[in-house]
Amino acid sequence: MVLLDIFDPKAPPRAIGIDLGTTHSIVAAMRDERPMALVTCDGTALLPSVVYYGDHGNVVVGQAARGFSARAPERTIASVKRFMGRGAADEQTKKLGTYRFADAAADERVVHFDVGSRVVTPVEVSAEILRSLAQSARDHLGAVGGAVITVPAYFDDAQRQATKDAAKLAGLTVLRLLNEPTAAALAYGLDKKQNGTFAVYDLGGGTFDITLLTLDDGIFQVRSTGGDSALGGDDMDRVIAEEMLAAMGCATEASRTPEVVSVVLDAARQAKHALTDALVAEVELPKLGGGHVMYRLERAHFEDAIAPLVERTGRAARRALRDAGLAPTDVDGVILVGGSTRVPRVRAYVRELFGQEPLADIDPDLVVAYGAAVQAELLASESDEVLLLDVLPLSLGVETMGGGVDKILPRNTTIPAGAKSVFTTYADDQTGFVIHVVQGERELASDCRSLARFVLSGIPPMPAGMARLEVEFFVDENNLLQVEARELTTGLTQHVEVQPSYGLTDEQVEAMLIDALDHGEADLEARRLADARVEAERILLATRKGLATDADLLEPEEAARIERAMSALGEAIETATKPARLQLCLDELDDATHRFAGQRMNRAIAAAIAGRNLMDVEKTVEHAAGVDAHLLAHGHPVEEESR
Repeated sequence: MVLLDIFDPKAPPRAIGIDLGTTHSIVAAMRDERPMALVTCDGTALLPSVVYYGDHGNVVVGQAARGFSARAPERTIASVKRFMGRGAADEQTKKLGTYRFADAAADERVVHFDVGSRVVTPVEVSAEILRSLAQSARDHLGAVGGAVITVPAYFDDAQRQATKDAAKLAGLTVLRLLNEPTAAALAYGLDKKQNGTFAVYDLGGGTFDITLLTLDDGIFQVRSTGGDSALGGDDMDRVIAEEMLAAMGCATEASRTPEVVSVVLDAARQAKHALTDALVAEVELPKLGGGHVMYRLERAHFEDAIAPLVERTGRAARRALRDAGLAPTDVDGVILVGGSTRVPRVRAYVRELFGQEPLADIDPDLVVAYGAAVQAELLASESDEVLLLDVLPLSLGVETMGGGVDKILPRNTTIPAGAKSVFTTYADDQTGFVIHVVQGERELASDCRSLARFVLSGIPPMPAGMARLEVEFFVDENNLLQVEARELTTGLTQHVEVQPSYGLTDEQVEAMLIDALDHGEADLEARRLADARVEAERILLATRKGLATDADLLEPEEAARIERAMSALGEAIETATKPARLQLCLDELDDATHRFAGQRMNRAIAAAIAGRNLMDVEKTVEHAAGVDAHLLAHGHPVEEESR
């Protein structure tokens, strides 16, 4: 134990690593080339992620704040991490705690807690926790420089941005947001000095992450990632709390006051912790109407009760293995992270799932903070000793005409990363584009998560297919997305940094991957139908334009056949449920207009070369061929803005 730390006040600021957890938060720093957790205001390394707001504006953080949870539960905010990036209209928001929510519009982007003396947001609550951790670091280290803050791998853009905002409010400079599983692997990788493929099983108080990565001589390559942003030890507590409430006689919602629920949740947490080492836990609970009841919880019953939650982690783990192209036997080691991995049933499940004893040499509560401290030191010193290669948890793309999705950055792309795609116009004289950015694995935009819409307008009227829109995506090392749209012929540019309105709900997190698998075949069929419908409408429009200008080239019988084919195609566009029917109608129209198209081409060429020399004609043809080839390769039209 270090009894006395002496630091030079002129020494440069020290970088720190912070694990901003759901249940506890930790700050760590490098000392003697090894990470060390710093003692917080509570006298331990683990600072409860609880904040109490007093009547007179005073703010209490940590264990002292937890003491107020039974007396003033609506002014004592715990597990605030689960609210990060969530909106007031999110159906999961009010299921996460017994708090008073301030009135807000249905489309409000941020939850507001009414804590009596004031109204606060999850960002402000998190900032109080970060501010306390930063002060503890200053007490130990003197001046504090930048910080690496860890986040669940499955945090989306809104949740990551909210975390950065909280750090800024706390006066911290964020060097990087680091995925928690990667931080754990970093701590183990440098400690063990071994290469191989590892699974990081991270079950904390409020989130679950599973990450497959390869360690190879200092390079951390993430192979795949998955998880659930609303699954953790808190959910285990709620399962037991329901049984405790029933034993107390609190079967109705009216009897479950915030004070009662707070007491029971704390009792459930204590019972869960006791069952880590004991086979039976007994808790004395107040009984409705007076007196007390002794609640007895056996480990076997507890394990049966939480079995569905533990199995949910297994589904995510199997998906991650499949995404990485790995079998459980290909994994060289399984790293346990998060306090909930202390539950014996969880450890046994991991052992069964991967067929090996998981690694728990480093305290699972501290390992993430250790990795963050290591990364902070490397970034502060600009060392290239270790290279971290994280990946995107979900695909990013834009909606195309017809409702399909063009995935510009696919899931599991290594970040930071950038990519671009070129689109063209669908209609003549189109003067703008609406770019709809989406996130998810489904084939149709309506089944994916909408991130942003923005407009690029002011494009000069041009024939369909002549304007070219380049859409570029860039995801930085913090997994935050920037989108730039540029019309290539005019140079017009529009830029947006995507900050979604809401965090993902439990159902959305699970559905984005599961639905993509369950509905994969149907999605592809729906996408093919949508694309076929767009193509049919384009061909129908072009044919009508041709008839309007060159109908004199047709024989009466030929014109009648084209009209019949157009009518059949128009009906198929409205009623077809399979792309094959549209393709048959398209083939029929193509056959009917074959001679007509040739005659129109001859007329157009004759008009184009009239009065021109051969060299000019050759240059024009070469340029047109290049444009046509480019549009054939990138011909998906973006949803157009109406003129």
